[in-house]
Amino acid sequence: MKQRIQKTALAITRWVGSPSSIAIHTILFAASFLAVTEGIMPFDRMLLVLTTIVSLEAIYLSLFIQMTINYTTESLEEVSEDIEEIQEDIGEIQEDVDELQEDVEEITEDEAEEERAEKAEKDALAVIQSDLRKLMQDVERLRTNSKI
Repeated sequence: MKQRIQKTALAITRWVGSPSSIAIHTILFAASFLAVTEGIMPFDRMLLVLTTIVSLEAIYLSLFIQMTINYTTESLEEVSEDIEEIQEDIGEIQEDVDELQEDVEEITEDEAEEERAEKAEKDALAVIQSDLRKLMQDVERLRTNSKI
């Protein structure tokens, strides 16, 4: 029932703010004054009826507008809550991204250390090979010299 009333209030508020509403109200006001000029209704009575109708319309319209404002406020509060939840989710995702970034940096540092260690091992192996060749050359020279 509440939703039906809210939908009705929204529809009336939308209609009152439309060009067709302005046209209908203008025609009714013009018809009221035309009724007086045509002698269908006395001026005092027309003003009384018109004033009563306009006053009642203003009262109901203000009620419908307030209902629309209340409905809109509730909707905005719901959207605001949804936005807060989304921001919390984004914060959690950002924390996960930060952790992943730290893991990637650690892996990159580990790989760099492994590459440095591997290069150091290759350099050391190259030095050992060079020393071994020199040693073998020295041994060969000594053999050749000792045979002479």
